[in-house]
Amino acid sequence: MAKEITKKIKIQIPAGKATPAPPVGTVLGPTGINLQEFCTKYNDATKDRMGDILPVEISIYEDRSFDFAIKTPPTAFLIKKFAKIAKGSAKGASETVGTLTKDQLKEIAEIKLPDLNAYTIEAAMKIVEGTARDMGVTIAE
Repeated sequence: MAKEITKKIKIQIPAGKATPAPPVGTVLGPTGINLQEFCTKYNDATKDRMGDILPVEISIYEDRSFDFAIKTPPTAFLIKKFAKIAKGSAKGASETVGTLTKDQLKEIAEIKLPDLNAYTIEAAMKIVEGTARDMGVTIAE
């Protein structure tokens, strides 16, 4: 018989840097899972992507065991990384803070494709382009 899932938790953690201290400990502590075991498994699974912030979906079972699925980094994080900016525009699309090339846009779309509601790279590029525009990042032709 399959194990019963009692809780699903979504949290964003820097790759390879999970510790039982807050914020990870604060969120997962009340669930009763072994925090050190989670942190060790997460850090091992993400050590090749150091520096990225990765959303993780944790399924906690009634026997206090767990599974987790690591998602792709948030689109805004990738746009800031590729455009080499610290943060997006406070005024949205009316203020330009950075520029991405079409190649960088395509690369971000390829990274995000598994987690986006799109079937083609072109559709994924439009989604990423909309997020970039809202952040004040223009797309160079």
